[in-house]
Amino acid sequence: MTQESITQIPLVEEQHPIEETVVRIYRCTKVVKGGRRFSFAALVVVGDRNGVVGVGYGKANEVPAAVEKATKDARKNMHPIALKGRTISHRVWGRYGASKILLLPAREGTGVIAGSAPRAVLELAGVHDVLTKSYGSNSAKNLVKATLDGLLKLRSQAKVEKLRGVKLG
Repeated sequence: MTQESITQIPLVEEQHPIEETVVRIYRCTKVVKGGRRFSFAALVVVGDRNGVVGVGYGKANEVPAAVEKATKDARKNMHPIALKGRTISHRVWGRYGASKILLLPAREGTGVIAGSAPRAVLELAGVHDVLTKSYGSNSAKNLVKATLDGLLKLRSQAKVEKLRGVKLG
């Protein structure tokens, strides 16, 4: 390929740049002969606010290194989400570990009614109007993964029609 043809190819990141949000930083302490040793873990969500989102987790001895590892992991694990305009297409349950989350479509102007961990996933996925209710464990790791599980269970009307082999109203 020539230099001219390379510059003409539009990059996906130029249209919708990928943003990242650090949901939580975890500090772990190990007691050794000379005192305490700290290590850190980071939970990061990345997305383009247009139907693509990923979650990553990274550990390191310093916070910036942990965030960098988590961001790299999240970019590797990005998934497309089936949205219906500014909201989700139907009611869905997400589960992970001891956490369950109910995602409900909402009317325009409602906003994202969710806790801080699910809110990060929903906003970076591009959902603007949704209601949520979490049950069980309120661990940020589990809630983020449960929210992602719920979003991955969403199906568009076209996909349901294709699976059933019928035309829906």
